[in-house]
Amino acid sequence: MSDAHLPTSLSFVRWTLLTSCFGIAAFASNAIQAAESVASDKNAQVVWPQWRGGTQQGVAPSGDYPVKWSEADTTKCTIPGSGASTPIVVGNRAFLTSGVDGKNHLLGIDLDSLEITFQTSLGEDRGNKHRKGSGSNPSPVTDGSHVVSYFRSGDLACCDLNGKVVWKTNLQERFGEDTLWWDLGSSPMIVDGLVVVAVMQTGPSYIVAFDIESGEMAWKDDRMVPAPEEAAQSYSTPLATEIDGKKVVAVMGADHLTLTDAKTGQRLGTLGGFNPNQEKYYRSIASPVITGNVIACPYSRGGTLTGVDMEALIAAGEDAAAAKAAILWERDDVGSDVPTPAAKDGVVYVMSDGKQDRGTLYALSAETGETLWQTKLERTRASYSSSPLIVGDRLYITDEAGVTSVVENIAGDAEPKLLQTNEVEDDEQFTVASPVPFEDGLLLRTKNHLYKVEG
Repeated sequence: MSDAHLPTSLSFVRWTLLTSCFGIAAFASNAIQAAESVASDKNAQVVWPQWRGGTQQGVAPSGDYPVKWSEADTTKCTIPGSGASTPIVVGNRAFLTSGVDGKNHLLGIDLDSLEITFQTSLGEDRGNKHRKGSGSNPSPVTDGSHVVSYFRSGDLACCDLNGKVVWKTNLQERFGEDTLWWDLGSSPMIVDGLVVVAVMQTGPSYIVAFDIESGEMAWKDDRMVPAPEEAAQSYSTPLATEIDGKKVVAVMGADHLTLTDAKTGQRLGTLGGFNPNQEKYYRSIASPVITGNVIACPYSRGGTLTGVDMEALIAAGEDAAAAKAAILWERDDVGSDVPTPAAKDGVVYVMSDGKQDRGTLYALSAETGETLWQTKLERTRASYSSSPLIVGDRLYITDEAGVTSVVENIAGDAEPKLLQTNEVEDDEQFTVASPVPFEDGLLLRTKNHLYKVEG
């Protein structure tokens, strides 16, 4: 814990404060997060609408969540088949996906009884290539009336809350086969009634949007940006935000950050240069995160983290030279390969899974990239694939053996403290789903079970 509060050296940080009308004065107010469009009166029962939550920042609603637990303090149900998707929650029902008996399935689970209420087949399960993966890696997403699921097979399906299929399509049959070297991981996202999916691979790459009610395609942006070999492949998830009153879809991968008009699919801005040496194997897994007007982009297999002013990038449009001025800062000593950072109130929280500093948690200023503090968790043989969850002034981080560490005082001036380390019996590798809040409890999907931990 003695490493906490170490300021970063300027030799590690290159940051440019924009002094034009695109400056960071708009930092705190310009961005309205993606899934706020979900939070209408009609859908007030939505608790956790998608992977990373309603704002896509990994921030739980306020509540009195549990801090300490063991197997005896939990209830659980066995999840059939194989899947790695993070659950979503509407009311007292959780939804997740799994490959069962050679088929893709959407499962609905009653959170009171932990019984599986339905199991809807949605296509042929293509299985996994990687030991951490499955054919059901992407997490479902909901608008409170529909649940949309996406699978490695290319099947994209919309069901109602009882598992009845509303519409279904297959992206690979329509737009080209999957050329990823590993298992599809990009989750769908909803913005203004549109389901958005990003496909970044060696071959036909694109962002596509479908009307959630009808399943009709609303737009398609052919995202054929230059990137060598595996670097063209990404497993990250799109983000939605609002810039100058316009809903925007942000996608990071294939050596580029792109911003697209969420309504029309028009490309608004493109920033390259994330792979200046044209490394062939810079596939990206961790997704970016947004706080204020800044998007923080992990890249280089966990080797870099870059802060970008989105308003300035849109102003630059497709002018590559002008787009470079949208970069606020770059770090080459902090990053994450698999876990997506969390963000709140202008602070980006990064869980490192690199060989040199695995298990180190960093808090960075989104405005400057400066390290506010860093601290190490207890040493473990397991690495980290799930993404951290912000709960008030605490962070919950689950490793691949299902052990959840709770760090407190993350936003204070004092040194952050490892408050608790919680284990469950299902420690089979690999837990990759992220912890999910519901009411005053937490859901944890391990390799074989869905655990419920109540406050």
